[in-house]
Amino acid sequence: MTDQTTFPDPVYRETVLAPLFEGVKTHFADGMAQINRAHLVMLAETGILSAGDARALARAVKEIEDETDISSLTYTGEHEDYFFVVEAALRAKLGDLGGALHTARSRNDMDHTLFKLALRTRAHAMLRLLSDLTQGLLDKADAEKETLIVAYTHGQPAQPTTFGHYLSAVIEVLLRDMARLDAAADGLEHCPMGAAAITTSGFPIDRDRMAELLGFEAPLLNAYGCIASVDYVTGLYSALKLPFIHLGRVVQDMGVWASFEVGQLYVPNALVQISSIMPQKRNPVPIEHMRHLASVTAGRCDMVVNTMHNTPFTDMNDSEGEVQQAGFAAFDSGGRMLRLLRAFLPVCRINDSNVARNTDAACITITEVADTLVREEGLSFRQAHEIAAATARNVIEAGEPLGTGFTSFAAAFQAETGRATSLSETRFQTVTSARHFVAVRNRPGGPAPAALDAAIATYEVELGRLIESTRTRADRHAAASTTLARSFAALLET
Repeated sequence: MTDQTTFPDPVYRETVLAPLFEGVKTHFADGMAQINRAHLVMLAETGILSAGDARALARAVKEIEDETDISSLTYTGEHEDYFFVVEAALRAKLGDLGGALHTARSRNDMDHTLFKLALRTRAHAMLRLLSDLTQGLLDKADAEKETLIVAYTHGQPAQPTTFGHYLSAVIEVLLRDMARLDAAADGLEHCPMGAAAITTSGFPIDRDRMAELLGFEAPLLNAYGCIASVDYVTGLYSALKLPFIHLGRVVQDMGVWASFEVGQLYVPNALVQISSIMPQKRNPVPIEHMRHLASVTAGRCDMVVNTMHNTPFTDMNDSEGEVQQAGFAAFDSGGRMLRLLRAFLPVCRINDSNVARNTDAACITITEVADTLVREEGLSFRQAHEIAAATARNVIEAGEPLGTGFTSFAAAFQAETGRATSLSETRFQTVTSARHFVAVRNRPGGPAPAALDAAIATYEVELGRLIESTRTRADRHAAASTTLARSFAALLET
């Protein structure tokens, strides 16, 4: 019995082929035009096609590009996909010669090249957004390097530091995240073209020329790997996920800091919403949106990476159009989150009075009392810790600031050592001040102004290096576009 059904099945068309066609229109049509032009130039330069045939194909390719409004195309099922739509148009103009453009290539090497072209544009844009955010945080850290805050550990007030010191910690993580994403972006810079289906071609193709015309650093060497290895995808999305995991933790801090009870962070009116029923409330909802967008982005990255799990090491649809298109949403939501955070943090300010209130209430400078006793009284740290702990308990129970607790301190010192302290009440007040606490922590990485200035200078150098790396790739891509345009134009005129 003969199967009389025709391709494509209506359900298959509606559920798979039509959505893929729309995705190509949106994301990959420009890349396919670049590949067609570059491949034709290479075929002509290597003599695989004659000058006359190459000229005829070039003119037909240009006519089709000029005549076609890609956005208006709809999937009819007449041709399997957009690739065959273009080839059919070429054959309609040139007859059998229209099929010559596909000499020495396959949709396998074309597809992975298309995906890399699309991903490298998005990776470049994401690195620029991260660079801009990091620069904004650097400016804010420098401006706030003497602004005191309460630092938390395990959700509890721990020690005083500065807002600039906190932001510098965020900057360090961002720079490492950018370095990882920059390395992953480098993984997109090797061209699969010339691998053909699996094993390259018997034609004398020039893979280096194809890479050059498309703006890649070099060909991806192993032809099987060109169509089978998807580490450029898993590596990129793994690196892309990390800034949003890490920035989500920062955003979570901002939510705590902006709460009424803590009140450490003041969010300007332009970034708060008022309750529809409770007029006293200032809801800093951008914090919630940033947290949401960071989580959604991380989840989308996981979706792409997990889709690649346990797929055969070969060319598979699991790594192709539909997954690639779905992954692009991570760049969209991630970009929104970065732009919002870039607008949010620089305009927020620290509420100094609430910081002072919480500093006093939580006795967070007590560590420096213990350290001072070691340095100035010659005690062991364990002895000093016991005295500091007793002092903290007494002043907290009394509801007094630590700086006013000299009497409690002197009694605890006498009880622990059997002698009177040599610290005066004035010296005790200095030792227990948050400003003094920060000033004496002037080791590398500390919050003291000189240490923080040195750190910020280091971060600026590293950011400059990463910006230059991104610029170098962008310059190569732009130069290749110019070279390809000139080479294709020369074909038209031969």
